[in-house]
Amino acid sequence: EIVPKLQKQWDYKNIQQVPEVKKVVINRGLGEASQNAKTLDASLKEVTIIAGQRGVITRSKKAIAGFKVREGMAVGISVTLRGERMYAFLDRLINLALPRIRDFQGINPKSFDG
Repeated sequence: EIVPKLQKQWDYKNIQQVPEVKKVVINRGLGEASQNAKTLDASLKEVTIIAGQRGVITRSKKAIAGFKVREGMAVGISVTLRGERMYAFLDRLINLALPRIRDFQGINPKSFDG
């Protein structure tokens, strides 16, 4: 129902030109907190509550001495949402979370690809 409206509104000749949302990836870098196991667990719980699905702990691929990071050390948390969970998350983000931000100036277009 939405695709034909978008196709007519933007005058797309082919149905394949209509943009679609395939997945939403939520990332959280831990920074200095990566060396503390309790902070890692707390961040994982927060991301799980926000996304509605448990996150994956991302680990460093190689050691970087300047950042005091060793190979295999936890550096962040990532969650990939698809399907119904993705649309539920986008609905909550657009209709609940973003309007409550004080002095909201919009979202950085570099945060999105596509």
